[in-house]
Amino acid sequence: MEQLCVVALSCLLAIILLYGLIELHYFLRMCLCVLLARFVKRRCHILESTTVNGVCLSNDVDTLLYHMNNARYFRELDFARVDFYERTKLYSTITRLGGSVFQGAATIRYRRFIRPFHRFKIISRIIYWDEQSLFMEHRFVRPSDKFIHCIVICRQRVIDVSMDAIMAELLPNTSTTPLQASRHTLSSTASLHPAMVAMGTATSVPATTLEAASQAENGHVATTTTLSTGTTTTGTGAGAGTTGTTALAKLKPPLPPELCKWIEYNDMSSKNLRSGC
Repeated sequence: MEQLCVVALSCLLAIILLYGLIELHYFLRMCLCVLLARFVKRRCHILESTTVNGVCLSNDVDTLLYHMNNARYFRELDFARVDFYERTKLYSTITRLGGSVFQGAATIRYRRFIRPFHRFKIISRIIYWDEQSLFMEHRFVRPSDKFIHCIVICRQRVIDVSMDAIMAELLPNTSTTPLQASRHTLSSTASLHPAMVAMGTATSVPATTLEAASQAENGHVATTTTLSTGTTTTGTGAGAGTTGTTALAKLKPPLPPELCKWIEYNDMSSKNLRSGC
């Protein structure tokens, strides 16, 4: 009996130690999320939206025990990104082409807090990409009435491979592409205003602003320049035919105006950091 108590106490202490040193339930949930996205959930086209469900638990709330902690929103996005990467085969395509991806920047706009033990959905989609980055929008939505609690814009940087080459691998030969592409021609903010949605066109962005947005964080000019009409011209045509480039240009969403401003601000911040400010 004593040996059984010792074993049980040792297991309990080991679990406490693991939770003290490692956020064990985070990694367990991440493994579950990968397994579900890879083997259970349906495959999605790269321009489709994906949805993951969540609930605000007791370890997610703020010190006042009144709402979900602001930092937890970004943590929940880890599961939403993994689900999107696996279901669209984005991550496997990046690694197959010899590249890697990491998060370069993120911005969040809160609208209304999420109360403890309330459910929410995270809807993720691609809103734009350039030569070196992929821009994703994540919305925290209340399932009952579709109210948007907050919107997050993330910049995923890819290295050792062109983002255009990745999208060229993922975009062709999908019947849902025209519908999804047309949905993404509007900016993320404009989609909240019915009057702007009815217009069905994106705001034209000045050429000078687009030139600033094409500056990469490493100080080099990207080889792809995006025009207000949504077409692309590539400096190097290795491995890409005229037909594939034209199709990619037609499916590529135009740069949303507010995203253009955000890219410009990030580039200014990177230049200041490089200059020692």
